[in-house]
Amino acid sequence: MGEVKYSSRTHYCGELSLKDVGKKVVLMGWVQRRRDHGGLIFIDLRDRNGLVQAVVDPIKQPEAFSIAEKIRGEYVLTIKGEVAERPLGTVNPRLSTGEVEVVISEINVLSSAKTPPFEIGEGIGVEESLRLKYRYLDLRRPDMAENLILRYKVVKTARNFLDKQRFIEIETPILTKSTPEGARDYLVPSRLQPGHFYALPQSPQLFKQLLMVAGFDRYYQIARCFRDEDLRADRQPEHTQIDIEMSFVKQDNIIELVEDMMSEIFTFLGFELKTPFLRISYDESTERFGTDKPDLRYGLEIFDVSSVFASSQFKVFADAISKQGIIAGLTAPGCAKYSRKQIDDLVKFATEQGAKGLVWLTVEAQDELKAPIAKFLSSREMSQLISCSGAKEKDLILLVADEKAKALEVLGRLREKLGCDLNLINKEEFKFVWVLDFPLFEWDEEEKRYKSHHHPFTAPVEETISWLGKDPLKVKAHAYDLVLNGVEIGGGSIRIYERNLQDRIFHILGLSDEDIKVKFGFLLEAFQYGTPPHGGIAFGLDRLIMLLARRETIRDTIAFPKTQSASCLMTGAPDEVDEKQLKELNIKLK
Repeated sequence: MGEVKYSSRTHYCGELSLKDVGKKVVLMGWVQRRRDHGGLIFIDLRDRNGLVQAVVDPIKQPEAFSIAEKIRGEYVLTIKGEVAERPLGTVNPRLSTGEVEVVISEINVLSSAKTPPFEIGEGIGVEESLRLKYRYLDLRRPDMAENLILRYKVVKTARNFLDKQRFIEIETPILTKSTPEGARDYLVPSRLQPGHFYALPQSPQLFKQLLMVAGFDRYYQIARCFRDEDLRADRQPEHTQIDIEMSFVKQDNIIELVEDMMSEIFTFLGFELKTPFLRISYDESTERFGTDKPDLRYGLEIFDVSSVFASSQFKVFADAISKQGIIAGLTAPGCAKYSRKQIDDLVKFATEQGAKGLVWLTVEAQDELKAPIAKFLSSREMSQLISCSGAKEKDLILLVADEKAKALEVLGRLREKLGCDLNLINKEEFKFVWVLDFPLFEWDEEEKRYKSHHHPFTAPVEETISWLGKDPLKVKAHAYDLVLNGVEIGGGSIRIYERNLQDRIFHILGLSDEDIKVKFGFLLEAFQYGTPPHGGIAFGLDRLIMLLARRETIRDTIAFPKTQSASCLMTGAPDEVDEKQLKELNIKLK
């Protein structure tokens, strides 16, 4: 990368190589380790770009040697010296700087350090709560630093790509209005207007649509978003989106833009992507994989054998069919050898996911099944089951009989478990898939009302609009999710831009005229002043980096994340505030 400008240092430690031999350098960083080799002292100096070995000779540099004797791990130093080629036989091929070393002429201790609560290095097993408490130390570890640098590179590449496509980056408000139809908002009390609250944005959705009304036909933003929801490995109370909106576009235009952007990002990082990505419908995805976020790095597709058992004598199957349910299953290759305990564990897993039970059968030979329920099955049913399942000798067939959505959901989770248990997943592979043709609505049994499958601003597919007044669940949405390795990394839609249609959707969702006016009146009014057709998409940056870095949690891709209880172990947030602050906000705690 060359010399460093605007700094007292001349180079980063991890960038020195044979081309720098003979150069006088000034390095600054942390001591990874100090080694006394009986006459010479070696110091491994580390900064964000890597590590380099430095050496001091007591004869040639007695003053520097005296200082080096007192140095300990994580001291912050300035080292001056000359880059030299390492002596024959001492090259370290594991280091990018392993062919050179710095012969020290001067050392200055900028800061001493206590012994850290854990070792600063890669592959060190440290409890996550300890890492989060001392996050500033955790981020010194090379693999963690690499995650943040990777994040920066992805954002930079996305920005450059969108800039070339004539997009404009525009910031939208952080303090905004609370609206329904989403996760819980984080609320901020207003001091100047007692009893009134701002909400932190769950997304810039309404503002980016208003920017389309304003004529900024290509917008993007690296947007901070906030959702007060239960956390898991791929969720945080605050997250970052690559947020995009375009006017005068159709669904295919946005999909093609995204594929080109992803190709540019992955090419920059050294991966080759094949485009176009596979596209499948929501219905196909759920029926084949039991989820709308399918991992296509392995097979294990769900099969439906309801027709095989349409006249079954087995009560469990007969009951499911009589209630318009389905009988569907998976084939676990080579798992006929499973012990009874292993099979019982699968049954337990399925019931924990909501199944009423799990039927299992082993294929002993061609057209021969062994199972507790075998006596209830005819030879025709056995033969057709083997045919539909694609099972071979020594395979294990697993069946769920239930209401369709529940059966597919359980089998989807069972598929994920088997994919991991059987080591079927190629973890070096990246498999993209678009999931399209989502339902516009879903029914909330608890609240007894329709809810938006994505959000209420999603446009219905024109051919299905007629169902709005008859059976809203049959209406399809102009919505599209991009899934990578079983993780939804982006989602978007073509938006509603006509006031009357948007108003109709709000009413189907159970909003009163007053609710609509208070919550969305400004949007509907804007639609009266000439609104272009528009659509967009947003990517979860944290999730994308998690997959690129091959990490198991987005916490490893965020500089200062929260725990699963939405707490910051380092700062102690959230915390109590004093009575004076509450009084200023007209808030009294019960």
